[in-house]
Amino acid sequence: MLAGAALMASGCSGTPGPPATVTPVPRWSDPSVNAVSRPMSGSGVTAVTALRPDGALETAVYDLATGNRRWSRPATMAGRPPGLGVQPPAVAGPPAAPVVAALEPRRSGRWRAALVVRDARTGAQRWSRPVDSTFGPARCGPHVCLAESTARHDPGFVALDHATGRPLWRIPGIAEVVAATGRRVVVFRLTRRPVLESRDPRTGRVLWTFPVERAVGRGVNLAGGWAFAATGDMIVGYLAPYAERAGRPLSAFGFFGLRTHDGRPVWTRRGLLRVYPSPSPAVAPLTREVDARGRYGDFARLDPRTGRTLGRVPAERAPGSAWWLAFPADLSRLGFLALGGPGGAVDLRGGGRVPARGVLAWSFCTVDPAQLRIEGQHGFFPVAPLCAYDLGTGRKAADPGPPPGWYTGATDGWRVWRDEQGMLHAVRDTTGTMPGMYG
Repeated sequence: MLAGAALMASGCSGTPGPPATVTPVPRWSDPSVNAVSRPMSGSGVTAVTALRPDGALETAVYDLATGNRRWSRPATMAGRPPGLGVQPPAVAGPPAAPVVAALEPRRSGRWRAALVVRDARTGAQRWSRPVDSTFGPARCGPHVCLAESTARHDPGFVALDHATGRPLWRIPGIAEVVAATGRRVVVFRLTRRPVLESRDPRTGRVLWTFPVERAVGRGVNLAGGWAFAATGDMIVGYLAPYAERAGRPLSAFGFFGLRTHDGRPVWTRRGLLRVYPSPSPAVAPLTREVDARGRYGDFARLDPRTGRTLGRVPAERAPGSAWWLAFPADLSRLGFLALGGPGGAVDLRGGGRVPARGVLAWSFCTVDPAQLRIEGQHGFFPVAPLCAYDLGTGRKAADPGPPPGWYTGATDGWRVWRDEQGMLHAVRDTTGTMPGMYG
């Protein structure tokens, strides 16, 4: 409103002012790469797993400020479930001496692959560790963490010194990193009764433990999937539902929020399904009610800090014909996209219908993606990109600009993403760091 008033005052003054100076926004693209994993950024670099034309994987590392490719090395996967998607590299270490950790193929010996850690700027090898099966590396505070021997009867999760590869601590079973700082690492332990666990990154000493069934109820089944993200002193978690077979009740599911420093629960909302596409649950949980028999109800947006409902859309606002969801960059509306035809739009705050024509909303570029042709691997798909559509026509927008920040996330103001063709893009049009749709 103030900007509009200032513009009107300037227009009525009769004396035009000097033309506004627009500072170019730093950006770059690499059309030569076919990025298939999430890009991981930090300490001035971004790293991604890419697919070469011959079906081999590679780790590609870029200078975040310029887009210049610093180095590339062959990459592989060993025992990673296809449902987790193609594993990204991990960017770890201190800002002055960052490293990139990735899985590389071994041509001989009993081990299928090796975790290789290289200087992020030069690609020089620092150390390696043989592995036979793993979900892939992750940043673990300043160090590197890895779930290894995941296909065996005795898997473990190990924290490794970023500079030397020396094991710092180990816990039995499979786990993944949820949040990591210099003072604590929060891991999700994929046990029969799964728990979140905060540990000292140097010693592995347990700081707190939280059984997730305490939040969403007994009977969690991890086959449905999960998502966790942290912002500030809050971890927001989501456990997805799963039914053993058609007609059976769903497993326990829902959202919850914990304090990162002590693991104390702040809020919980059971019986809510995460909708896609959508922001990270730690940024703006977008949900739909589902009962134990799988019947759908209202849509809602939650406050990630309190779990309270900020806006609700009644279920009857959804069209009767085929549709999928789309959201504008500001998340002000809930769009129902129908390809090649007019869709609908509902105000996400008040639930009332609003005109769809001219509304630019973001949704998946396709609902039928092609499987990646990775040598020796089957069932993997690339990270799903978003495209912009005119909700009034159902057609893709010709030149919509970068996708929204709630999809890409940001690292030190830089947003990095892959487009529909796999091309890697980056733009620095914001400030700070926040998780995107995939973490």
